[in-house]
Amino acid sequence: MGTYGKVVTMSHQTPATRRPLTTALAEAAAMAGHAPSVHNTQPWRWRVLPEALELRLVSDRQPTATDPTGQLVMLSCGAALHHARLALAAEGWTATVHRMPDPGEPELLARLTDPKASGVDPDAMRMVQCMQVRHTDRRPVSEEPVSEEHLTAIASAAAGEGAHLEILDRDQVLQLAAAASHAAEVESEDSQLRAELDYWTSRAGGSGLPPEVLLQQPAQTTVPGRDFGRPGTLPGGPGHDRAASYGVLYGDEDDPRAWLRAGEALSAAWLFATRLGVSVVPLSGVVEVGGTRQILRQVLAGFGHPYLVLRLGIADPEHAGPPHTPRLPREQVVDTTAVDH
Repeated sequence: MGTYGKVVTMSHQTPATRRPLTTALAEAAAMAGHAPSVHNTQPWRWRVLPEALELRLVSDRQPTATDPTGQLVMLSCGAALHHARLALAAEGWTATVHRMPDPGEPELLARLTDPKASGVDPDAMRMVQCMQVRHTDRRPVSEEPVSEEHLTAIASAAAGEGAHLEILDRDQVLQLAAAASHAAEVESEDSQLRAELDYWTSRAGGSGLPPEVLLQQPAQTTVPGRDFGRPGTLPGGPGHDRAASYGVLYGDEDDPRAWLRAGEALSAAWLFATRLGVSVVPLSGVVEVGGTRQILRQVLAGFGHPYLVLRLGIADPEHAGPPHTPRLPREQVVDTTAVDH
């Protein structure tokens, strides 16, 4: 796994040794806690039922200045949903997924029902291992570019979950860089957004972005990353992102269900990239600002709605990467009261 470290190997579950269904559901919900989320807000809560698993949005964890329409938290919850699906498959269970199942309960994002025992999915087991080592490394990447073969495979993983990942050519990257710079200027003048970033980068506990994962100073990069308003403690290193590739995750629709599915596609692409040793950094600023999101649509020649920009590269193997961001305690994100005795 290159710079991503050692993975934890899951034990092989045979039908005779498979854990009870409610245990598998609870473990899948807990494993979903490894999913990426905007500002590491982890805006989800799972409810374990005797034969089902429900995913709900926790609106109190929505960064309303960054994400007033709730699209990025929906994307985050979609990533958690995909993580849970894979974790169930790795345990030898398949379930039917009902997305946005009840119009009267908009915070009920998904329900996994009718779980059936199946053979353990070895590929899902490998992806679960990748969940445990996946992280965001904001340092400049190495001079080694990501191969076309790997970029195609990562895009195919996203397509398997119903979204598209367009890898940008050089001219498109320059358009993206200009749009990202403009978005950063707009957001720097938003006092509410600056205050919100200050909150999520100064928290102690299981959420938010600690200084260890933020760069000491802005990195040299073609496409600017987010200015979090305070320096971190992560050394940036001497590199520049000239060898990085950039992609736009996009889809045909722009409703909440589409953003949920986009999160599942993000998870699939990011986990597959991790498996290939490719570093991924999400760049959402250009999507958050309405004007620059429209520019991004033009970069895509008007096809589809952009959800997120991804920087893809090979992390510098000579320098230690950042630690994993903290995670909320299990009891805060997984409700097992319906099955506890």
